[in-house]
Amino acid sequence: MAKNKTTSSQKKGTSQNKPSKSGKKEEFLIVGMGASAGGLETLEQFFKATPAKPGMAFVIVQHLDPTHKSLMVHLLKNHTEMEVSEVKDNTLVVPNNVYVIPPNKDMAIFNGILHLMEPAAARGFRKPIDFFLRSLAEDQGEKAVGIILSGTGTEGTLSLKNIKGQGGLSIVQDPETAKYDGMPRSAIAAGVQDFILPVAEIPTLLLKYAKNRKFKPEELPDKISTAKELLEKVFILLRNETGCNFSDYKSTTVIRRIEKRMALNQIDKLELYIKYLQSNREEILKLFNELLIGVTNFFRDKEAFDSAKNIVIPQIIKSKEDGETIRIWVPGCSTGEEAYSLAIIFDEAIKKQSKKIKVQIFASDLDENAINLARQGVYPHSISVDVSPEYLSKYFYSDATTYRIKKEIRDQIVFAEHNLIKDPPFSKLDMISCRNLLIYLNVEAQKKVFAIFHYALNPEGILFLGSSESLGEYDSLFEVVDRKQKIFKHKDVKLEKIPDIGHLFQETPPTKIMAKPVLKRNHQENLASLTKNILLANYTPACAIINEKGDALYFSGNTGKYLQPSPGEAKLNIIDMAREGLKADLQVLISKVRKTNKTETRYNIDVKSNDSFQLIDLSIKPMQLEVTGEALMMVIFEDRKKLLNSNKETKIVKPEDTSELLAMEQELAATKEYLRSTIEQLEISNEELKSSNEELQSSNEELQSTNEELETSKEELQSVNEEIVTVNTELQGKIDELAQAYDDMNNLLASTEIGTIFLDSNLHIKRFTPSMSKIINLIQSDVGRPIEHLSSNLIYDGIVEDVKKVLDKLSPISKSVKSVDGVWYLMQIMPYRTSENVIEGVVITFVDISEEKRLAEELKETKENFDHLLEMTKIVVYTQNKDLEYTSVAHVHPDFEFRSMVGKKDEDFFNKEDALLLTKTKREVLTSGKPNREVIALKIGGGIRYFDLMVRPVMANGEISGIACTSMDITDLKVAENQLLNPNDMKKNG
Repeated sequence: MAKNKTTSSQKKGTSQNKPSKSGKKEEFLIVGMGASAGGLETLEQFFKATPAKPGMAFVIVQHLDPTHKSLMVHLLKNHTEMEVSEVKDNTLVVPNNVYVIPPNKDMAIFNGILHLMEPAAARGFRKPIDFFLRSLAEDQGEKAVGIILSGTGTEGTLSLKNIKGQGGLSIVQDPETAKYDGMPRSAIAAGVQDFILPVAEIPTLLLKYAKNRKFKPEELPDKISTAKELLEKVFILLRNETGCNFSDYKSTTVIRRIEKRMALNQIDKLELYIKYLQSNREEILKLFNELLIGVTNFFRDKEAFDSAKNIVIPQIIKSKEDGETIRIWVPGCSTGEEAYSLAIIFDEAIKKQSKKIKVQIFASDLDENAINLARQGVYPHSISVDVSPEYLSKYFYSDATTYRIKKEIRDQIVFAEHNLIKDPPFSKLDMISCRNLLIYLNVEAQKKVFAIFHYALNPEGILFLGSSESLGEYDSLFEVVDRKQKIFKHKDVKLEKIPDIGHLFQETPPTKIMAKPVLKRNHQENLASLTKNILLANYTPACAIINEKGDALYFSGNTGKYLQPSPGEAKLNIIDMAREGLKADLQVLISKVRKTNKTETRYNIDVKSNDSFQLIDLSIKPMQLEVTGEALMMVIFEDRKKLLNSNKETKIVKPEDTSELLAMEQELAATKEYLRSTIEQLEISNEELKSSNEELQSSNEELQSTNEELETSKEELQSVNEEIVTVNTELQGKIDELAQAYDDMNNLLASTEIGTIFLDSNLHIKRFTPSMSKIINLIQSDVGRPIEHLSSNLIYDGIVEDVKKVLDKLSPISKSVKSVDGVWYLMQIMPYRTSENVIEGVVITFVDISEEKRLAEELKETKENFDHLLEMTKIVVYTQNKDLEYTSVAHVHPDFEFRSMVGKKDEDFFNKEDALLLTKTKREVLTSGKPNREVIALKIGGGIRYFDLMVRPVMANGEISGIACTSMDITDLKVAENQLLNPNDMKKNG
């Protein structure tokens, strides 16, 4: 874009963004469009379907060859009436304009102004789309729109997630309509899109969205009470469907998300949207996903992570003994990037010292889909923007389009669905990392969360908050470690200052609209609760709830007598936790219940606990969750008391019953022993297999390292290939234009009737114009033939020799030649030069000059007649320029015939006095512009001769350019005149 256009655009933007009469600044959407290979055709389709004044701005970011000038602006101008320009640094974004990123630049937006930056990453590793769309999300918030179009790779996925997290709109091109579907499919797989549409339908959606979108929360219902009641109805619908209570969220956050869903569904009133929610369960789930904030990335806020790495982690490691475990909780972990980031920096720090310390990270979130993605530990290649190459090679496996976290890091993290406020917290933690979650909660919810965090942390435990969060009134519970990076330490305080959090994890009863008040019965309820607790503590056996895999989900009562954590990596599998004597029976019963789905019991099992054996009954009962339908099992441990001698009457046992019972007991003991032996052998085999597996993993890591190097090269080639495809598409458009220009040129040459023929350096015909057929006998099939093989209609045989001279000396040749039909041509032979100044043949043109030739003959004849006339009258005619140099002379005086007068002055032919006299007379005419006539006596040939001199000015373009003179020798006339006037003198002379 030209410089003056940029300035005018900025002026235009200033006027359009100035406050209106109501005092409010005009708001509009800024649409960021990311495209790669195949993007040009897609963009052309998009802008063909977009009106001339959509009321929004479009910013295009594409992978471009940094060494090649982009033709994108030129090509898009043919498909839209909007102003299309290449971005200049510091460009203000205004509606109804299209802005295109220039090659070899990164671009960001700040306060609505586009800024260009030098790329930080090497070619092949740049992520210009993610770089811009992230800045767009941060700068414009809910006014941002992100669109991912055709392209290879995974770029755009992470930044589209940022746009959606900030309340903006995210759209992905339907992969079925994309020329290259890598980028659209990556975004869809991550679930970051609001819509998946063909390109031609996206503009219609944008126009409807812009029409219904409101950017001011206060534009909702005017009465606060009414708005609160309506929001509470939305909360009820969400809680009934999902079990989550969003009343703890800030109302402004909730309203923005609801507004977005209303705009997408083209609903302008909250009352109507509530009715829509009541009749559409799918919309409730979409709103639920919209309210779950998912803005996260690896090592978010690098300075904060550097502070944690340099200050916090060394302190935590120092406080641990050899063999101990560091426990960390990451609430609101979303898709797991933050949890993995902490695991990586802890692993790096632990490996730098000698102690063997383990790390156990509990990462929790409400969003089931986000947790499932986090468990997979698979991320797009675009995370290279946030993760250093060193970490990528050390902690990730790489394939064609993704990075997968390595097993050693993945095994350190337990991902779980968890409601931070409703569910009981994790405890005995060394660190809690809750970054940028609290900003979405209201003040009351934040108070609850800080109370939970203080309870969950160990003394000296670390609380790591986000950059926009603070402790508020709970600053007395924590000590500042790094205020700027929001790192705090648990502080021991008096009991009365620690808030009670027991009430936070009790399920609130479902709200009933228009419910009648119920009489309170606090006394009876307290007695019932007390009775229930006593019965549970004294008369209910210990039990555990497990899933079909055997993993423990819930414990009740004192299960420590029967279960204990296994040494090494933390596991919740109940078989691994079983104490000595219980494992075999537990494994058998679980297997039976899986098959029969019936309650199974085994009696009189000796379990070793604290160096003694306890006789127990073990029962396993199948059960099922009503909400999800998940199959579970309840494992019940019930102690049995050993029989003691007493005086009470005992039952008489018959001898045959005793022998049979002994036989069964012996058989049972033998079976147990055999089962134990089998289990031991199985465990040995498992150890051997584990050892072999570790060797295979070691080999696999070596192969993986080699593969990563190949993948790096592949990424570079892929990036270059994308740039080539983009350049190729632009060049194809340019070729179409050149073809049009070629047709125009052919028509132009044909219309001028100038015969033109192009020869290569071997004098072979390359092409010719139709007019050449009259001069040289040519047909289209003669292209490629030597010119000397063809016959011509010219009375001239030296064309070939002239062409060779031009190729040899590189000097043009011009000649007049005549054809057999009497037509004269001006033949010009010139070297054919390419744009690189290389000679690749000659160009011969033939211009019909028959009329000029005829006029020249007539002029020649007229000139000869004029010369004869002058000779008869003895008149000399000549012209001189402003410097009085002779420019032409006709009928030269006999005394000067042997000289060349053109280019010389009067002093070259006359003596000094005569030359000054002539010069003076002529200068007067040049100065005054008026003709002058004088009789002048000049010394010529040893005598004095008289001339009648007439000098006239010569005009050119309104100015005097020289003079024209006539000089007639009147010496004889002058002598006769003197004789008549002085007859006496004649006699004396006689």
